[in-house]
Amino acid sequence: MVKFISSPSIIKSAGNKPKIIEEYFGRVNSESSNVSIARMKSPGGWIEPGQKPDFDEYTVVLKGTLRVSSKNGFIDVHENEAILVNKGEWVQYSTPDGAGAEYIAVCLPAFSQDSVHRDE
Repeated sequence: MVKFISSPSIIKSAGNKPKIIEEYFGRVNSESSNVSIARMKSPGGWIEPGQKPDFDEYTVVLKGTLRVSSKNGFIDVHENEAILVNKGEWVQYSTPDGAGAEYIAVCLPAFSQDSVHRDE
């Protein structure tokens, strides 16, 4: 069956500044629990709480720089680069550069508030 998505759903974000999350596929927009695919637009200086999710997250940076912090330090992921964070790993995302970042995130299984396990 072919499923056409005419527009994304806007999902509420976590963090110190507003971030735009446009979910194309996932629990909200397409009622998919096996995968979520979303475009993120994070402003400069944005940081979200750390998390230890129950899903693998594949991220491709389209513009800017996304900082991915783990228990082993951090990696700055730049335009046209990608990163995989495996489920069960503690991770924290941020956009330290003034220009912010735009990126695509794919979560397997789909992202949910119950499975992200954010720090208090």
